[in-house]
Amino acid sequence: MTYKNTFVKKNNKSILVTGCAGFIGSNFVPYFLDKYENYNIINLDLLTYAGDLRNLKECEDNVRYKFIKGDICNRELVELIFKKYDIKGVIHFAAESHVDNSIENPGVFIETNVNGTFTLVDVAKNHWMEKPFNYKPEYKDCRFHHISTDEVYGTLNETDLFTEDTPYAPNSPYSASKASSDMIIRSYQETYGLNTVITNCSNNYGPKQHDEKLIPTIIRKALADEAIPIYGDGKNIRDWLYVLDHCKGIDLVYHTGKQSNVYNIGGRNERTNLQIVDAICTILDKKVSSKTLSSYKDLITFVEDRAGHDRRYAIDATKIEDTLGWKADNNFNTGIVKTIEWYLEKYES
Repeated sequence: MTYKNTFVKKNNKSILVTGCAGFIGSNFVPYFLDKYENYNIINLDLLTYAGDLRNLKECEDNVRYKFIKGDICNRELVELIFKKYDIKGVIHFAAESHVDNSIENPGVFIETNVNGTFTLVDVAKNHWMEKPFNYKPEYKDCRFHHISTDEVYGTLNETDLFTEDTPYAPNSPYSASKASSDMIIRSYQETYGLNTVITNCSNNYGPKQHDEKLIPTIIRKALADEAIPIYGDGKNIRDWLYVLDHCKGIDLVYHTGKQSNVYNIGGRNERTNLQIVDAICTILDKKVSSKTLSSYKDLITFVEDRAGHDRRYAIDATKIEDTLGWKADNNFNTGIVKTIEWYLEKYES
């Protein structure tokens, strides 16, 4: 176990936020610390290949932030954190999330996403509650917020949208592990009366995403004049959500969402992979034109489709919009420019 920033601010409410060295968590923590002065954030992260503490460099000296390197599956460690820091809320990002990796090595996904989630929620229940449906007085407002994905719903036809009532139909080991973790959270709400909320998001994009993901890969390959690999025919459709808009949605659900509810957070920005690569290459052609190619689009290369590749995801965000007042600040055209500018600085530095 590794500690950094030995002390957190006294008299503040401490919440455990898992997996913050990853993409979404590392965008969420600076936003949250900046917005709320009455919270301490305890970040528990194992720093697997997708976690990088450089993503949280701006938080290192914040007295309301503490990083602990450790595994969410380690019950002894999780219990120690709850006791030592008197944890009064959980926002659970930590997960293995790369679909290709889940196809190659599904056991890791079951261990982290299923067993890890169980460990966290079980420790939270034991720490906060005297018995089912009876919170200890000092923990009566404590909440467990589980971050999930639209991939639990499977694939869509050309017209429908995922709603909170869409039946689960996961098609990859990754999505199956996330669906399992969602069900564990639901069971602790129904069986024990634990105050839980779940958010299911569409594809995120923006700063700090791991290099292996689609948008960073397109930018990185283009700048290196290397082939840009696109699965299958490139017509798989995803709904794209700018990461800071997702963070604002999480904040809203954690604080004002109705207990035992699920909220879908989506960007209403459906794009095929071909449209994504075309848009990025068009912007790069204007910003940093290639010295050897007429356009970065010449680098687009179609590769064998991956197993179980869902054709279309798209979220109906009506519930969070209408009941909590959430609205995405960015459409894809504004968000992708911000994203490209961040990666240009990263890859060209």
